[in-house]
Amino acid sequence: MTTDQRKPLPFIANFAAGAIAGVSEILTFYPLDVVKTRMQLETGKAKHGMAGTLSAIVREEGFGRLYRGLVPPLLLEAPKRAVKFAANDFWGKTYMGLSGESKMTQQLSILTGCSAGATESFVVVPFELVKIKLQDKTSTFTGPIDVVKQIIKKEGPLGLYAGMEATFWRHLWWNGGYFGCIHQVRSMLTPAETQQGQLFNNFVSGSVGGFVGTLINTPFDVVKSRIQGTAKVPGVVPKYNWTYPALMTIMREEGPAALYKGFLPKVLRLAPGGGVLLLVVEFTLGVFRKALGPPYI
Repeated sequence: MTTDQRKPLPFIANFAAGAIAGVSEILTFYPLDVVKTRMQLETGKAKHGMAGTLSAIVREEGFGRLYRGLVPPLLLEAPKRAVKFAANDFWGKTYMGLSGESKMTQQLSILTGCSAGATESFVVVPFELVKIKLQDKTSTFTGPIDVVKQIIKKEGPLGLYAGMEATFWRHLWWNGGYFGCIHQVRSMLTPAETQQGQLFNNFVSGSVGGFVGTLINTPFDVVKSRIQGTAKVPGVVPKYNWTYPALMTIMREEGPAALYKGFLPKVLRLAPGGGVLLLVVEFTLGVFRKALGPPYI
């Protein structure tokens, strides 16, 4: 049966594939995320590059600090990745139906990716907030539960959604670039004739998509980290509050380059990470198709 003729896998299969891929990616690349956050939270002229930040963390705080805050994203990765790929599947079918297209186009890929990213952002905010609070060098929280208790005590339950708007834009732009590039790169690669060739094509297209998505969304990620990493003072308007004004503030005070603080560790994680993510998803879906048999293969 050809790719166009086979029946789409059920939702639970996409959910499981996204979950497995997400956990695999985060366990592999998490220390780079800690380094990225440290660089983004540093205001003014950067004192260290990626290597300097990494060595300083290990030297001053110990190797284990590179995994501080791992629990929230690890708990989040399964539903986050599952929602991302399930939402991508849902919005893709919806837009194809509305446009009358029989197959995915470049424009629909970008629109679908942006919509999936926006959907995903509503799930991730509290987990991202807790992670940022724990990754901060000045953090005095004892663990994820302590962060949640302190935020609710001081700001109420809605305090867990600090940075919601910035997270929305971060995920919208990253997913648009990621899924849009995957479609374009796949069309440029030589069609694979073996499973190994297909996995290679998926890794290449996912890596390129991860790079482009990171290039587009890093300024929004910097703003999100600043908003979520800054302690709120009662009666004082936060310096970093809304996304686009915050972008202008950082650019004016620190220069345009500051909007790309943490870009290197971020892209080193998300470019190959995007490839690993897509590779694991496609491999897992292939396993499910073989297990379920016709009409899924």
